[in-house]
Amino acid sequence: MIIEILAAAATEAPANKFGFKEALEQGGFIAYATVIILGIMSFGSFYILFTKWFEQNKIMRQGKEVRSGFWRANSLREGAGRLGKNSAYRQIVDDGLAAEEQHAKMTDSLEAHDWLHGSLARSEAAINARLASGLPFLATVGATAPFIGLFGTVVGIYRALINIGIAGSASIDKVAGPVGEALIMTALGLLVAVPAVLAYNYLQARNKRIAEQLSGFSTDILANINSRGTIKPTVTAAPATAKPATTAAGASAAVKK
Repeated sequence: MIIEILAAAATEAPANKFGFKEALEQGGFIAYATVIILGIMSFGSFYILFTKWFEQNKIMRQGKEVRSGFWRANSLREGAGRLGKNSAYRQIVDDGLAAEEQHAKMTDSLEAHDWLHGSLARSEAAINARLASGLPFLATVGATAPFIGLFGTVVGIYRALINIGIAGSASIDKVAGPVGEALIMTALGLLVAVPAVLAYNYLQARNKRIAEQLSGFSTDILANINSRGTIKPTVTAAPATAKPATTAAGASAAVKK
């Protein structure tokens, strides 16, 4: 008896006409186009976030390699050989060495110094520009996604007003669909914009930290070249490996022998 009642209630339950799919179908081409554009923006934002994060981590690991072993080398060329071929820090060293070979052709010592400084600055700027690529897209998404969602909201409200005008009354069944569509578009716009803004600020802060490290390394390279290898940053000596302590039994055995 109970099963028959539940089955009858299930068959008599009204179908939901105000879901996400139904809202898109009511919105038509504009609703679908808005969702597709926001989806592309969201996918692009997360793609840039993860690719840039891995690229930044790679350069940070290269910085640790430089601090641990680069300045222990006898020369810049030897130290560059210890770095990876695609290392951002090796690019600065290679550009500095190339500028050193070319500055001998300049008769004015001041011009030679400016040439070295400018070459290292250009190398540093090229690395920073590569790290900053993609960030304008995140900024654009964060600034425009809410307005794209708002466009869908305006269209939904407009359709609700048309339904009210046709029906002659603001009954809930006439305006629930268009108003629901409008709210969904607003939520989607915010859902796309907020992660993009957070990702932009996060990656920008890490880029500034990397730029500071590259600038300091570039200054050290310039000082080393101008001083003919005399000036080097202070490198902490590697901790000595502790020898295993001799036990009392082992010592007494050695004495008996």
